[in-house]
Amino acid sequence: MPADNTTPIGEATAFREMLAHISLAAPLNRPVLVVGERGTGKELVASRLAYLSLRWDKPFIKLNCAVLGEALLDSELFGHEAGSFTGASRRRAGRFELADGGTLFLDEIATASMAVQEKLLRVIEYGTFERVGGNDPQQVDVRVVAATHADLPALVRADRFRADLLDRLAFDVVVVPPLRDRPEDIPLLAGHFALRMTRELGRDLFAGFAPDAMATLKSHEWPGNVRELRNAVERSVYRMQDPKKPLSRIVLDPFPKSSAPAAVATSSAPSVSRPVAADPVSGDFLSRTRQYESRLLSEAMEASRFNQRVAATSLGLTYYQLRHYLKVHGLPGRQSGVPVAREP
Repeated sequence: MPADNTTPIGEATAFREMLAHISLAAPLNRPVLVVGERGTGKELVASRLAYLSLRWDKPFIKLNCAVLGEALLDSELFGHEAGSFTGASRRRAGRFELADGGTLFLDEIATASMAVQEKLLRVIEYGTFERVGGNDPQQVDVRVVAATHADLPALVRADRFRADLLDRLAFDVVVVPPLRDRPEDIPLLAGHFALRMTRELGRDLFAGFAPDAMATLKSHEWPGNVRELRNAVERSVYRMQDPKKPLSRIVLDPFPKSSAPAAVATSSAPSVSRPVAADPVSGDFLSRTRQYESRLLSEAMEASRFNQRVAATSLGLTYYQLRHYLKVHGLPGRQSGVPVAREP
């Protein structure tokens, strides 16, 4: 398995902590849940877990649960017998059979229906399942790694995800930090993507980034995380006028300005009426941002009487994101001496 397909890139503290967590969890033959925002690289984390596991030389099979309806997802996971539905002219092995002895990565697990979740629970618990249209139990030995950007505990409370399946999937939870929590990795990642695009274009040299271009990369918020950064860098390298000179222009938005609907342009414009902080803070941009984040977290935790789920909801975060930010800022998850409200 090529190293660049399994080795995430980064040097930030939050990123190194994630790598250490992966190394700890990988050798165990237990399910792992990978959580993180869109574009953070959850599939790459799953690949790393498989590569460092005792099953490294066995199949690593992937399936995005979000792209299939319930019937197709059922068939993709467990296979089907000939004649089980229209178009099923022959027996077909599912992803669990293909992954036997190895690892199965289930992306966007939160989108699976309750019926499919029940079958997933059974095969994870007992290693057995039946093909669609079949009655003979099939036995497999598969390690499941699942991923989601959704708040699964909240979905459990809303009766949209099985609590027992979450309990099985979350033997350990690896949180993938968003790019805004690892800004020092932006130059490293940008250079990697630029070189990769340079090779793809058949060019001999990438002359680096001009200061203004790197400043643009560092100051952008990157709501799409690493995926958005990769697209912006590769797009910019592809469009650069003189490949022999440093890249001077970062193309963040691929759409021509004249083609953007007025409503979209208005909604994406930065607001100047909302204050960044209620009182002055000292330091450069990044340190001020961290101070503001820390204060928001502290105020939300105190207002919720240190109920992390309530605090997360008030900040518009998932439960896992809040726990990650508390760890990044070194803030306590609860306060000694103060009664802690029970989580719903």
